Amino acid sequence: MPEPVGLEPSKPVAAGGRRRRARLAAVQALYQMELTGASAPTIIAEFRRHRLSGELDGVPMEDSDVTFFIELVSGAGARQPEIDRQIAAALTPEWPIDRLDAVLRAILRAGACELALCTDLPPKVTISEYMAVADSFFGAREPALVNAVLDHLARQLRGIGASETGGPTP
Repeated sequence: MPEPVGLEPSKPVAAGGRRRRARLAAVQALYQMELTGASAPTIIAEFRRHRLSGELDGVPMEDSDVTFFIELVSGAGARQPEIDRQIAAALTPEWPIDRLDAVLRAILRAGACELALCTDLPPKVTISEYMAVADSFFGAREPALVNAVLDHLARQLRGIGASETGGPTP
């Protein structure tokens, strides 16, 4: 089994519900999968044993929505090539997906997976949640990029307008 890869937010994670904690853990799991090459089932098992049973930056992770975490990691892992193509299509040619920071790729992959699979959630909620996760790792530019890319994907995946994503009107 690969060694756990540390990925701690540089700022405190804003208090949130069980799903916010699951999103944060999913981003960390997707980051670890990319760096280690481990499979989604391997990483999920490791997170369930070690990372979802304690605290992360003072936030209790044992109360995370484990089912939601598994859905995000499994879904993003299984659909990564497709998700990466969708993300790449939302980026400018000067900034291909492989030029993005690995943490930012993990955030976008989790967000794209959630937009595709969790159609019961309004897109603006999903986008806002991943902006909050991005804000815990980065400054203002990266959360804005997360907003723009996920807004684009929400429109594409769900066939909706800007008022439903909370994004700018074209």
